[in-house]
Amino acid sequence: MYLTSEIKKNIFKEYGKSELDSGTVEGQVALFTFRIKHLTNHLKTNKKDRVTERSLVRMVGKRRKLLDYLKEKDIERYRAIIKTLGLRK
Repeated sequence: MYLTSEIKKNIFKEYGKSELDSGTVEGQVALFTFRIKHLTNHLKTNKKDRVTERSLVRMVGKRRKLLDYLKEKDIERYRAIIKTLGLRK
């Protein structure tokens, strides 16, 4: 399994408030980013996997909605998470 509970705890510890706090927007965006990167690598080798492709598109949309929410609420936190995750070029 690519996403164990230890990996989740590390992601939430690094980007959220604590390792048990999975409700922060930054933690959720970081988790979505980790999963999106994994699915992108999977689709590079399995080009005809349409179910995974659809899941990837939905996940990107969910991350986009969370980022839009964060941008509306607190622009500084938005800029910080974009910079740390390297989402914009």
